[in-house]
Amino acid sequence: MRSEQRLARIAGSLYLLVAVLGVFAELVVRSSIVEPGDAATTAENIRSSATLLRLGFVADLVQATFFLFTAMALYLLLKHVHRLVAQAMVTLVAISVAIICLNLLHQFTALSIATGAGYASAFDRAGADQLTMLLVDMHHDGYLIAQMFFGLWLVPLGYLVVRSGYFPKALGVLLALGGLAYVVDLLVRFLAPGVGETISGYVLIPVYSEVVFVAYLLVKGVRIPDQNSTGPDQDALVPAMT
Repeated sequence: MRSEQRLARIAGSLYLLVAVLGVFAELVVRSSIVEPGDAATTAENIRSSATLLRLGFVADLVQATFFLFTAMALYLLLKHVHRLVAQAMVTLVAISVAIICLNLLHQFTALSIATGAGYASAFDRAGADQLTMLLVDMHHDGYLIAQMFFGLWLVPLGYLVVRSGYFPKALGVLLALGGLAYVVDLLVRFLAPGVGETISGYVLIPVYSEVVFVAYLLVKGVRIPDQNSTGPDQDALVPAMT
């Protein structure tokens, strides 16, 4: 197997793990535990499902790590297109991963307060539940902030996909649009929360291009250039961005 195909399959596998673990942490764990605006119910759900929340915490930590590895694999695959753009892509992912991991402290602290008897004694049960809810809300908002960067990374990725010749150009355009959709969704949610909640599902439609990209990496890999063509020196060529 050519090195490009191997890198594509590695990147696709890592990307898939990121998606599966992220969906588990967000849609399976947190969505089943957190009741927005209801501190008592949320705190009680955390106490009764502490093990599940810990699994979600670990899943998020692992998926963030795999997210960085995904970007590194894609960097190796696409750096010949434009090294500076590929470096920007990895940098944006690294920022996103740092925010996600640091933000997990809010979730873990919420778990500690909800399940720790000492906090109920110090603040009374209602006060401890409200503090738990505050930390859960902070985790939610921190996750949205990280969305800025795990959206922006798709823009340089989309450019590299378009220029590489390894993938359909339309896929790269859709990836870049998906990145912009993440940013628009984030801004609307913070500037007009009610509107953001209503239109989020429509705004984020372009992000499903990530699913197509993962499937392409796993099934097709990359388009193999003509075997009779030696092609550019991938380590030496750094074309100007046009």
